[in-house]
Amino acid sequence: MSGIRPAARPRFRPFVRLQWDPVRGKQVLLAPEGALVLNETGAAIAALCNGERSVADIAEELGRRYERPVDQDVATFLGRLAARRLLEFAEEQAGNA
Repeated sequence: MSGIRPAARPRFRPFVRLQWDPVRGKQVLLAPEGALVLNETGAAIAALCNGERSVADIAEELGRRYERPVDQDVATFLGRLAARRLLEFAEEQAGNA
């Protein structure tokens, strides 16, 4: 998964929130720098980024939902959000499953 560890648990940084925008009719990520309008797939990934699910868990859930492998798509999308400094990752502790 393109540099993002499968055990990492993505969550939005404290100043970022996922919100429905009724004007656009889409989910958006709101940050002090502006808003990022998400497509349906991006919104589905973002909705699962709660700091508890791992990247592998998110990919597995969406793979079931879309009935196809989505590991690379999830990693790419999360990598883009991380590059914009909208996400942070917690690593799974050794010994925790």
